Amino acid sequence: MKIHPSYPVSALTLAIAALIHAPYTQAADQQDNVALDTLQISDTAIDGGQSTENTYRSESSAAATRLQLTAKETPQTVTTVTRQQMDDFGLDGAKEVLDATPGVTVERVETDRATFTARGFDIQNFQQDGLGLPFTHDLLYGDMDTAMYDRIEVLRGANGLMTGTGSPSATVNYVRKRPTEKFQAQVNARYGSWDNRRIDADVSGALNKAGTVRGRLVGAHDAGDSYLDRYSRENNLFYGVVEADLTDSTLLTIGHSRQTVQPDAPLWGAMPLFYTDGSATDYDVSTSTATDWAYLDNTREESFVELQQRFANGWQLKANLSYIESKTDDALFYVAGTPNATNESGPYAYPSRHSQDDEQLLGDIYASGGFSLGGREHEAVLGASWSSTESSQLNNFGQGIGTPLDWGDKWNGNYPKPSFDARQSASSWKDWTRSVYAAGRFSLTDQLNLIGGARYTSLRTKGDAYSANQDRGDSELTPYAGLVYDLTERHSVYASYTEIFRPQSETDLAGSRLDPVMGDAYEVGLKSTWLDGKLETGAALFTAKQSDLATSGGRRADNSTFYVGEDTESRGFELTLAGELAPRWHATAGFTYVQIEDDQGDAIRTFIPARQLKLATTYQPAALPQVKMGASVRWQDDIKREQAAGITTTQDAYALVDLMASYRFSENLSAQLNLNNLTDEKYLNSLYSTQSYYGEPRNASLSVSWKY
Repeated sequence: MKIHPSYPVSALTLAIAALIHAPYTQAADQQDNVALDTLQISDTAIDGGQSTENTYRSESSAAATRLQLTAKETPQTVTTVTRQQMDDFGLDGAKEVLDATPGVTVERVETDRATFTARGFDIQNFQQDGLGLPFTHDLLYGDMDTAMYDRIEVLRGANGLMTGTGSPSATVNYVRKRPTEKFQAQVNARYGSWDNRRIDADVSGALNKAGTVRGRLVGAHDAGDSYLDRYSRENNLFYGVVEADLTDSTLLTIGHSRQTVQPDAPLWGAMPLFYTDGSATDYDVSTSTATDWAYLDNTREESFVELQQRFANGWQLKANLSYIESKTDDALFYVAGTPNATNESGPYAYPSRHSQDDEQLLGDIYASGGFSLGGREHEAVLGASWSSTESSQLNNFGQGIGTPLDWGDKWNGNYPKPSFDARQSASSWKDWTRSVYAAGRFSLTDQLNLIGGARYTSLRTKGDAYSANQDRGDSELTPYAGLVYDLTERHSVYASYTEIFRPQSETDLAGSRLDPVMGDAYEVGLKSTWLDGKLETGAALFTAKQSDLATSGGRRADNSTFYVGEDTESRGFELTLAGELAPRWHATAGFTYVQIEDDQGDAIRTFIPARQLKLATTYQPAALPQVKMGASVRWQDDIKREQAAGITTTQDAYALVDLMASYRFSENLSAQLNLNNLTDEKYLNSLYSTQSYYGEPRNASLSVSWKY
């Protein structure tokens, strides 16, 4: 394995130990009543009272294998953004949460559509409580409000065992809040820059005297303007869930959520990044290519039912069925063309209207438990899952495509709304997935555990995309294997292997889908726990090879992107930390390095930062326990994109610093101030596409929270 930087794993471990042991010991005697809750988190967090409030770490995750493994026992890198971290830094949307997640890059290609990457590649695997693929096109439309989630887990590396479609990037698992038996309620109100207003509420408790039926309601309303010219939006969320103990060993859970995102004057595409002479453009941070009539409305509804049965021998059976319906309706304006540096002439109008309907039915059933073999105790999981996804899209192109624009300082978004009847294109297809899987943790010795399994997946597609037939079928067995060896009670080393298999929805110039991606992914690492398990650290090396990975090949005549297959090899390392450094001092941090090459050994995907550092920390002084102070830092090195005719767009390395401070007036009432982008850094959000726009300048918000 050829990796440029060195790997000071042992030195890192010793340094962390020396750094944190002394202050923790000195402060332990001064600790007040502020402490971490004892957590016993299941894969779906269905048991009452299990949450990630008051902590920056989660004790266990089943995202990789469905086995209940702690982070130290999982032979891959797992990081979690907890409820407490979301509250401290105002991470109200999925994009903000994943921005704060070590090793993940949020590619904000437009205001209301984003792609996520990890270890250099697009994240295609998304789960809700360990089930399903919430995003049908690997894009987040609008933004998912995080008020309904207890935590968001990110498993780095390929995850073919639980998703059936291994990819060496990551799997994102959104874990929903569940009802509590004890009554609790919370209301938060916030006001911030650009007239941003937010209010959310969360009520939970028993619905009968015996406490055998429990419910939870979560609602959020978020609206306001923006630093971008003309842009504003309104988001609304409702989430309700009820669980009932049918017997002492049978639990039924039923829930529903509805989220609407309604932005006005959203971006479709973004600013041109270079002039015809090759020089870089440089506009005001507020510059937007959108017209004043543009909109992009999204509605997402999800219903789910779960049944869990525990047996006397310790085994359990769990079944889950979910139905998701997503609708998008928009009228958008794209600024095409390259401006002239002298007079900004060159850009032209490209208006279009789109509608998209997606329906998903997702099911999963599995049994898990322990068994004895060879005088030792082991664990196993056996399951099956199925899904169907039906998607239809309709594009209506507007009159006036090609009309020259008064671009640059003259552009104010005042372009007449056209009739959308110039021409039309459409697609309609359906995917079916059927899988069976098995996994186990086998105790080979007191120190050595083998974690392995396999998943057989069959996928079928029927339909057409823009007149190209999409009918095809694929099937594959994806094995997974990992070894975890306990060096001591606190330190373990591991190695894991996952086969990569992922059918692709991207199409070539003729409109046909590309062949599935095939390959292999490997990871080795060291994990440690400190301070009686309150702090976890990790160091990992990873590498992956893929064939026929979809890579942008250009644009068709209708402005849509076509793709070509490319062979890649990636390698890198990650360092992570999460937990409590000392009493009342919480932190999470991660450093990632990744190097990606094509089959000729040339660097590719240079629009993704090779080095990335993320840190978030809060502290409550012992002398003023009602005060909390915190900071987060996100740093990435320079990125670049090779544009047309040998022109290169570069974004220099930059760091974003956010601060927070809160004051608790009483057990029920508190206030919090958040300051984002402290240094008012000017930067491009992404170079994932040939166009981009600037990130948020310095801004602030003040919130008030009432808890019962």
